[in-house]
Amino acid sequence: MKTMVTICRCIVSAAACLMLLMAGCTPSTRQASQSKAANQPEPAAEVQPPVESKTQVQQQQQPGPQKPTYTLALKFSPQDATKYCVIVEADRSVQWEGTAPERPSAFKGGHTGNHIETTFTQKIRSVDEKGDAIADITIEALKYLGKVRDNILIDFDSTRQTDQNEPLAKLIGKTYTVELSPSAQVIRVVDVNQAQSAVNGASAAHRTASQLLSTEVIQERHTIPALDGTKEKRLSVGDSWSNIKTFSFGMMGSRTHERVYTLKDVSQFDNRQVAVVEMNAIPSAEMAKQLHKEEGTGFFTKMFDNIETYTGRLKLDLAAGKVEEYLEQLKTEWVAAEPPTDSNDRGPAALRMTATRLYHIERIP
Repeated sequence: MKTMVTICRCIVSAAACLMLLMAGCTPSTRQASQSKAANQPEPAAEVQPPVESKTQVQQQQQPGPQKPTYTLALKFSPQDATKYCVIVEADRSVQWEGTAPERPSAFKGGHTGNHIETTFTQKIRSVDEKGDAIADITIEALKYLGKVRDNILIDFDSTRQTDQNEPLAKLIGKTYTVELSPSAQVIRVVDVNQAQSAVNGASAAHRTASQLLSTEVIQERHTIPALDGTKEKRLSVGDSWSNIKTFSFGMMGSRTHERVYTLKDVSQFDNRQVAVVEMNAIPSAEMAKQLHKEEGTGFFTKMFDNIETYTGRLKLDLAAGKVEEYLEQLKTEWVAAEPPTDSNDRGPAALRMTATRLYHIERIP
């Protein structure tokens, strides 16, 4: 139990770092050889293969049916308007698992993070020759829940009458402008002045509202990672592509993933041709050496076992060139446990830390 107490003391002493933990994660070779067996007996007689007819040869040379191919990209038309709801969630937690007397008196666990739900209308102002669009984004509804160690700091819902005078309520009906690419990337934030001026203020709620209009948050809100790099490709069911994503977890180090996307299916739904893409992330071989170096020098990473999952799913309306739904979720967990030292112990003591990241966008009919 001394080891567990030592860990807890380290974590308590570094509580500010750990409780603000950023939440956001082998090549093989083949060798082959062939050799002729010694003293192998020769066949008694050479057997001639049957002579194929001209018709049989022609049939064998004919190529099989080609698999249909698709382009996975957004399509923009001037004056077209689409409504979406985006949920972005980040959470990190620290929990003690064991008998109460074993827990250090200064230890305080709980969840820290936020949940943001934004409903907006995206109206296309113009489209250039490359297919890039200037889009006006008007915020229609907003929910925000922020907490630190289970203490709620901000709980806002624009549909509640009691919240109409809150600083975050001033974002409702405001518009900002972005430039979007067919691969669902934010090329630039064109104009955010109107919305930003409505939430100027010194309070924590004003700063939170202003942060929702930062370039980084806007890019996260309107970017679909699964479409990155697909514009110039013709893809068949079963084809895969990938990109790299890195998450920082503060004192617990970083995780770099290769997100591998696979076109699983193209089907008809309500007279619409919808492509279904699934994502499964793996540790990036490209960054493996650097990651190993970072983990090897981290004090806390040596004390904890780590497990994680990182998956996603995309539904894209191919004819309309619009995202129907995209979900991406990461969960990583660190556990440090110490087994009982004698039969009188009630059970092992453990310290469990988790970090989750969620992005979900859905088209509203």
